[in-house]
Amino acid sequence: MSKIKGPKDVTPYKKHYSESKFRKKVKSLGKNVLKPAMLLFYVMKSPDVPLSVKGTIAGALGYLILPLDILPDFIPVAGYTDDAAALIAVVKMCADYITPQIKAQAEEKLNELLG
Repeated sequence: MSKIKGPKDVTPYKKHYSESKFRKKVKSLGKNVLKPAMLLFYVMKSPDVPLSVKGTIAGALGYLILPLDILPDFIPVAGYTDDAAALIAVVKMCADYITPQIKAQAEEKLNELLG
């Protein structure tokens, strides 16, 4: 498994991530952003994932939730491009932790949210 170097203490990132903020943001996103976000959400909830990896994921999900970023989310079409790029990069970094069960959970939730 690849090692992801991240912060040993994720406390500073907690203000940028909460499950309720994540769920609210998810409902406003398209599938291209939503799928990697859901994968990361379930990887983060896994007890088998190291804290340093969870910190990296919290940073990516926090960036998704924050209203101000490199490309503001209110810009049509392009607004979520930077968010998607960050999420996809972290998904690739966390690939070793994405189990078939996590993929199934993410897909099930995605189908539930998008109908």
